[in-house]
Amino acid sequence: MLAPLAGITDLPFRNLVSRFGAGLVVSEMIASGEFLTARPGTREKAELGAQIENTSVQIAGREAEAMGEAARMVADMGARVIDINMGCPAKKVTGGWSGSALMQVPDHALKLIEAVVAAVDLPVTLKTRLGWDDGSINAPELAARAVGAGVQMVVIHGRTRCQFYKGRANWQAIRAVRDAIDVPLIANGDIVGAGAANAALRASGADGVMVGRGAQGAPWKLAEISAALYGTPMPKIPQGFAFYDMVSGHYEDMLSFYGAVLGNRVARKHLGWYMDRAATPRALRQRVLTEKDPKRVLSLLQDAVAPEWEQAA
Repeated sequence: MLAPLAGITDLPFRNLVSRFGAGLVVSEMIASGEFLTARPGTREKAELGAQIENTSVQIAGREAEAMGEAARMVADMGARVIDINMGCPAKKVTGGWSGSALMQVPDHALKLIEAVVAAVDLPVTLKTRLGWDDGSINAPELAARAVGAGVQMVVIHGRTRCQFYKGRANWQAIRAVRDAIDVPLIANGDIVGAGAANAALRASGADGVMVGRGAQGAPWKLAEISAALYGTPMPKIPQGFAFYDMVSGHYEDMLSFYGAVLGNRVARKHLGWYMDRAATPRALRQRVLTEKDPKRVLSLLQDAVAPEWEQAA
């Protein structure tokens, strides 16, 4: 499964990952309060693709009524699965008592979960961390209460909120959640390849894995892990011109989705990861990432990510 990553797992990237093969892709987090007050056009744009079969839409917030209403609106937009975010560690999220901050107030967190489950006739899932800090590891308790309220799958990132993304994910600590619930459990954190995925499954007892940063610059990563673990078809990892074709297609999809100016700016992080993979020379990389003309970016990318193809031509 593809983890929700703010500013990264937008519709163009989710579509690209899905073309290679993914069990489930999760949208960027929707802040329920802002979602309810957004202009209609903005709202639809934020969740374009909610109706796609393998897509889960993630919502966050701190008020039960707003969470329930946001869930209903997302369901009306065609969502198939709704995920509740109680794992985001970002200060701008936790400062508003959303995301992983809710693990500090499990009684209130449960009210939000109950509101979402009651609002929709859809599968509802929950994503958390192990706890707020090392002194308050309460994911097993919260997960059990969430399942009791109707949550049908739980995803655990094997770090506390106060760890952010430092250190190593503690997959073994997720096993306590496995012992506490009888619905599918997904392990998340530091799963960058098949070896890590296999180790996470063994340590945690989870039923599956969620990949986040491991898919950056490698949209085939989920399918590659699935092939190694479960014998599904191995994806064809693009090389040379095929790699350029994939990168340029992703870039053009982002231009179409966001518009030329914003799309060019938002795409830079993805282009940077692709150029990391291609070992693009530093000077050329800088030219790509500072160029404002999309046509010129596409021209530069030929040399930046597929120089051997250019030589062959």
